[in-house]
Amino acid sequence: MIDTLNAGDTIKCTINKVPQNKAACDTIERMMRRDPDIKRSLARAQRMRRQRMHAYIRGGRLWYSREKAARIAMCEQGNTWSMRFTHDITPDISSVEKYLSFEKS
Repeated sequence: MIDTLNAGDTIKCTINKVPQNKAACDTIERMMRRDPDIKRSLARAQRMRRQRMHAYIRGGRLWYSREKAARIAMCEQGNTWSMRFTHDITPDISSVEKYLSFEKS
């Protein structure tokens, strides 16, 4: 499947099986963050965290209490996302290919 893709093609990926090792889950989540909708949601969450950042004075200087980052892209069975294919992600796709199914859209 990877050999037939050209740069710029839109592919739809679905998680068939959740990997047991953390490295493969991290790779899948990193690829999920390439989806335009997820990317937009993460950017909005970051902007909102900056707006809600609480600053306080402690020891004569300014300190900040920050919120935890949003977990929008999660490696769960059945999650689907679409992204543009580029050749730089070919090693990532081939390393987690057994956990995913791909469609060219």
